Amino acid sequence: MSGFGAKILWLLVAILGAFCFCYLALQNGESVSAIYLIVAAVCIYAIGYRFYGRFVAYKVLELDKNRATPAVVNGDGHDFVPTNKIVLFGHHFAAIAGAGPLVGPILAAQLGYLPSMLWILVGGVFAGAVHDFVVLFISTRRNGRSLGEMIKDEMGNFTGGVAMLAIFGIMIIIIAILAMVVVKALADSPWGLFTIAMTIPIAVFMGIYMRFLRPGKVGEASIIGFILLILAIHYGSVVASDPALAQLFTFDAPTLALIIMAYGFIAAVLPVWFLLAPRDYLSTFLKIGVIVIMAIAIVIVAPDMYMPKTNPQYFDGTGPVFAGEIFPFLFITIACGAISGFHALISSGTSPKMLENETHALAVGYGSMLCESAVAVMALICACILHPGLYFAINSSSAIIGTDLAGVAATISHWGFSITPEEISILTSNIGENTILSRTGGAPTFAIGVALILHELFGGVELMAFWYHFAILFEALFILTAVDAGTRACRFMVQDILGNVYKPLGDIHSYGAGIFATALSVAGWGYFLYQGAIDPKGGIYTLWPLFGVSNQMLAGMALLLVTSILVKMGKAKYTWVTLIPAIFVLVATLYGGIQKVLPYEEGNKVANAVSHIAAVKINSDKIKALEEQLIQTSDEAEKAKIQKDISAASQAKFANLLDAILCIFFMLTTLLVVASCIGICLGKIKIPLKESPYVKLNA
Repeated sequence: MSGFGAKILWLLVAILGAFCFCYLALQNGESVSAIYLIVAAVCIYAIGYRFYGRFVAYKVLELDKNRATPAVVNGDGHDFVPTNKIVLFGHHFAAIAGAGPLVGPILAAQLGYLPSMLWILVGGVFAGAVHDFVVLFISTRRNGRSLGEMIKDEMGNFTGGVAMLAIFGIMIIIIAILAMVVVKALADSPWGLFTIAMTIPIAVFMGIYMRFLRPGKVGEASIIGFILLILAIHYGSVVASDPALAQLFTFDAPTLALIIMAYGFIAAVLPVWFLLAPRDYLSTFLKIGVIVIMAIAIVIVAPDMYMPKTNPQYFDGTGPVFAGEIFPFLFITIACGAISGFHALISSGTSPKMLENETHALAVGYGSMLCESAVAVMALICACILHPGLYFAINSSSAIIGTDLAGVAATISHWGFSITPEEISILTSNIGENTILSRTGGAPTFAIGVALILHELFGGVELMAFWYHFAILFEALFILTAVDAGTRACRFMVQDILGNVYKPLGDIHSYGAGIFATALSVAGWGYFLYQGAIDPKGGIYTLWPLFGVSNQMLAGMALLLVTSILVKMGKAKYTWVTLIPAIFVLVATLYGGIQKVLPYEEGNKVANAVSHIAAVKINSDKIKALEEQLIQTSDEAEKAKIQKDISAASQAKFANLLDAILCIFFMLTTLLVVASCIGICLGKIKIPLKESPYVKLNA
């Protein structure tokens, strides 16, 4: 296409995207077709990648196709492996795309579709994709070093040392939470477990096929892997329907927690080409395939979004789905759908060690995040095509709406969202579940949305249950790939920390050191995972409230690191590219973090629901009242109940105290990185640039 023709085409894309975006923003009717959101998103992502992504790549970072990457220079066949761009894109996307883009937008939908839509699209293009891309770039220029090590090298030993400890803590929290979501999805689910288990031998076969049997034949391996994956999904339903086979693939939550710990350990120590990269690439077929099919189905079915554009009555933080005002908690809740600090750990962990050519970083880093943002758009649509009454019935706690259908319908109707017990019963029956009430966490809502859309094209109402359970399987597979890649990145991080204590332990080429570091990593997140599996109020549930804040703080720290490096590279005029999203994310996150450690305020239900310090006082008062009640009662059954309540309140008190301490530590670490960045930008702190020596590719 000629230059003039291309300009006309992009102008038309821009006009179409702007029209759909404005229509969604200005719509005042009861419902609006989801097609407008799909078209707006596609146009914005296309323009963002073609223009802003390339601007960052070739104006700001100046990618060099002739510069050898760490994978080429250090190629060891284990961690440093030059990988085909398409395969690496699949690995990277699969590794970063965890629970966040599926869950966050669904929870945020309680505020209406417009606030979430704005942040997902704008944040994805200008914040999240830039964040992932620039971190991948600086790590590639530094021999694939981890985020913590780069902060230490570029911002000072003290700042780096503190940051490494904070990043390790955040990493443990994130991996344990991702693993817990998988455990919940696969517990007592033989279909899901069988299909996911089969992806392991399929991935191993693909790895051997592409490396030894037919080197470089990615297309052939892709076709074979895709066919085998479809067969695994099909036979998963066969296994589930056979009592004897189903029993072999049915495990409770604690057993599954141990299995996932073992898998994470094995995936992290095996050569990256053998299991991790091909399995993540294989998972990408299902991930992107489902998203593309969903987009096409939405265009064909044209479902209406019944959720209002905004629900201003909940902007003050009194919503039943999550507590906290629209600023900052909308941005913290959406999390990975727009920007995620966890991605920095992958972009500085496994992916830079596999990048075949520096120019591939645009597609792998920037492109993968746009795909994740698209997943968040789909999740938002899944929430918004439900009638608001159904949405709140599914996502509100039973403590708020109760458990009786008539009572639930009356409560939600009183909020202004009409719903009848019959509507709840019909949907519950159609998806083959016993109840949909208070299925909090976002995942069931996404699965219901998928079923509501796909059954219109494939199978009708009779297959709604199939599509619902297929979506649950999809979510588990979606998230598990982030666990294995995260564990490998955590291994590199642990080796960086241990290398400061005993140098041989920092050698990432040493199998012994790698196994030891992996064992420590798995023990760290595995402890919280297993405790959460055996005790619904312990383990990872203790740290769950920290996920959003700590994840966003990490993203802010990564962007400040890149800002400092750009100044050292003589590109201070381009620091706005990273500084603007960093400032926005850190202001929102630190403001949210401060609210989480404010003292108890009499009569302020929203603030007290958000604050960990307030929760400590509330539970302390509860324990005191229960202990007085225990002294006064003589009935043994009543005593046992009171003692159980005291135990639960004590657990909640400890959990919130731990969360408050960690939140303060993470905030202080962030402020330390902020101070170092300011010092470097103003020339007060002088630390030389630590790029690896230039090696020409053909050398």
